[in-house]
Amino acid sequence: MTRQIIPIFIPFLGCPHDCAFCNQVKITNYKDKADDDSIRKQIEDYLSFFKDKETRKEIAFYGGSFTGLPYETMVSYLEIAGDYKKKGIIDRIRLSTRPDYINNSILDTLKAYEVDTIELGIQSFDDEVLAANERGHTALDSKRASKLIKEYGFTLGHQIMPGLYKDRREKIIATALESARIKPDIARIYPTLVIKDTKLEKLYNAGLYEPLSLEEAAQISAEILMIFDYKDINVIRIGLQPTENINEGRDVVAGPFHPAMRQLVESYIYRLYLETIIRRENLSGDIIIHANPKDISLIAGNKKSNKKYFYNKYKIKMGFTDDEDIFIENDSKKIDLDLKEFMRAYVEKKYGGDLY
Repeated sequence: MTRQIIPIFIPFLGCPHDCAFCNQVKITNYKDKADDDSIRKQIEDYLSFFKDKETRKEIAFYGGSFTGLPYETMVSYLEIAGDYKKKGIIDRIRLSTRPDYINNSILDTLKAYEVDTIELGIQSFDDEVLAANERGHTALDSKRASKLIKEYGFTLGHQIMPGLYKDRREKIIATALESARIKPDIARIYPTLVIKDTKLEKLYNAGLYEPLSLEEAAQISAEILMIFDYKDINVIRIGLQPTENINEGRDVVAGPFHPAMRQLVESYIYRLYLETIIRRENLSGDIIIHANPKDISLIAGNKKSNKKYFYNKYKIKMGFTDDEDIFIENDSKKIDLDLKEFMRAYVEKKYGGDLY
């Protein structure tokens, strides 16, 4: 369901730890304290900007550990959001926080102020990775917090960061599988970037940390996306939102930044699918792919990367035509395409035994 989001940034407020990868002021582009007056002004500014008055609206607190705020501060923010919700001006309230800042008392307060969604900064389910990145919590904290949030009836979100310091492919996949077994309602995948003025930047400059390449990040994120899709977990974002600061050459020192990371990931999944069909059906020569116009750019790949890949590897030339149905034409063959079924079968074959 489409929503209009009113983001309220609370950089570093409530964060008890200086994680190796984190500089929330850089990431959010906000450095001012979110006092009550500024929050109300932000809400009113967004409300005046929204043209569609019928679309559901959500106040979302980002950029800090919301439940780590001083209790009085947290309640004052909730009272503001709750006031707009009670008046029917907004429909939902969302916040993000750390797994170790969730307990029954906190959840009782959030329930009293009609919070709807709680996103947890899981980052990894590997304790070695969490310790190396100075997260200050354990995988068990994440599991306990997730269980409590679900028991209270909140919408649960998981945020994970493939490619952290001391991470490796098998640990990343294990994190995705553990998250999928917990079955949050929503998830975000944030491939790790090296941001200015962080401990990770020092490790990178010292040659002690190597971030994922853009290709590696797209491929591992594709695996995670398919795992989550298999469990009907809605992945609402892949990659950090580009801002004035979060761009290559600004505060992103290194790492797999791309303004359209999700498109790269989905295009890679199409590559896997088409390659499976090409090998199975022994296709050659020219193929015509019939598809909805909105899917054609994904199938062709970023800067036609998939078209180039299949020509270089198989000498296959891909053409496209707009169609309501989606299928491949090759000589006298017509092969129907079903990406959802491909992803289901792919995950079942590769990870099925680890998802329950």
